[in-house]
Amino acid sequence: MPHVLIVEDSPDELAWMAEVAAGEGWTVATAEALRAARVHLARQQPDVLLTDLQLPDGSGLQLVDDLERPWQTQVIVVTGQASVDSVVQALRAGASDYLLKPLEVPKLQELLRRRSQDGPAPRPPVPSPQQRREAGRFGRLLGASPAMQSLYDQLARVAPTSATVLLIGASGTGKELAAQTVHELSPRRHGPFLAVNCGAISPQLIESELFGHEKGSFTGADRQHVGFFERADGGTLLLDEVTEMPMELQVKLLRVLETGTFVRVGTTEPITTDVRVIGATNRRPDQAVAEGKLREDLYHRLNVFPIRLPTLRERGQDIELLARHFLAELNRQEGTRKTFSPQAIARLYARPWAGNVRELRNCVQRAYILADDVIDGFEAEAPEPPAESGPDVVCIRIGTPLAEVERRVTMATLERCGNVKRRAAEVLGISLKTLYNRLEAYATRDRRRPGGDPGRAPGAQAPGPPRG
Repeated sequence: MPHVLIVEDSPDELAWMAEVAAGEGWTVATAEALRAARVHLARQQPDVLLTDLQLPDGSGLQLVDDLERPWQTQVIVVTGQASVDSVVQALRAGASDYLLKPLEVPKLQELLRRRSQDGPAPRPPVPSPQQRREAGRFGRLLGASPAMQSLYDQLARVAPTSATVLLIGASGTGKELAAQTVHELSPRRHGPFLAVNCGAISPQLIESELFGHEKGSFTGADRQHVGFFERADGGTLLLDEVTEMPMELQVKLLRVLETGTFVRVGTTEPITTDVRVIGATNRRPDQAVAEGKLREDLYHRLNVFPIRLPTLRERGQDIELLARHFLAELNRQEGTRKTFSPQAIARLYARPWAGNVRELRNCVQRAYILADDVIDGFEAEAPEPPAESGPDVVCIRIGTPLAEVERRVTMATLERCGNVKRRAAEVLGISLKTLYNRLEAYATRDRRRPGGDPGRAPGAQAPGPPRG
């Protein structure tokens, strides 16, 4: 039988938690302070350590250091402090989950049942800090700079847990790769990993895409559609640009995060899903809350373990490391042996890299195509601007395909409008629906390009219900 040690200084709460655990078929040991808990740990290491964060003689997190084989015990922290800091502190100290007071019996039962069904937990295959420094990479991420080592440490801490993660970083910093790394180093690694760009799907489609719809639920719904939350069951779902999700849908997302249930469009029957959600955004989420773009309660639910991704300029010599890696990939694919000249490397460090790693990859690929054997520079990628230039001017080379011209103008306008899509549509003289369709087409085109992210699912694949 699985064994749980419950540490709680309130006798009443301790008694009923023990009763719930025993009712689920667990053997139970209890303690009201650290000293008594350590006596129990010396006798038997539990499968689950359920401990209050605040105890009379210290923090319940101190017990993590007393575990002989910490990877075999799931540490669940109980706290009455619903603050992000306390939860992040617990997760970084080794907790795998947390419960907020007042405790809910179904929530505790669910955690115990899941642990009982999973059996003994194998040690997660997470490289040590020393191994990460020597390898210069972690999961799908590449980089040896101090900024990346700090990122690796945070990802390694949170990956084996079930905590919700919020990735914050500029476009091109590798948020999706970071999310895939968390998934692949988690107990869910054998389940699906799906990614959806919430900002690239029109408001009329996004509810159907996330939650699915029933046949006949609206005009054009000629068959049942299974949404992302249902397809990602047992795995991980990345909600990219989560701050761009329509406000009315944020309420439904909050419900899924809190209860694990949702309903398809066209029905009232709840569906249960077991999905770990990772949010990602290229803007400050607290600012999105202040601007009324993001619900405050959803922000706190997503912001359990926030991780900031560094820009390429913050990563120092990673610029050269990444450039050589991208060039080696191209040489291997094409059977060539092209190299960088010292001048080319120096020019790499002189660039601002506003587009971060994505811009660097594209830059290396263009330079590779234009060079013979030695890549001397990257001037062809950034032609001199015409006399008229400024924040409201887009420079386009003669001969650029019209589809690419449309894309650049659209994206530049969207950026100039602070990513406010309604305002950008007005400036461009198109409808909001047309703008959403363009963004969706751009995202699909990016995924089909060589070197695109195979794990990213399409933004929208089926018609959705009309919305006002």
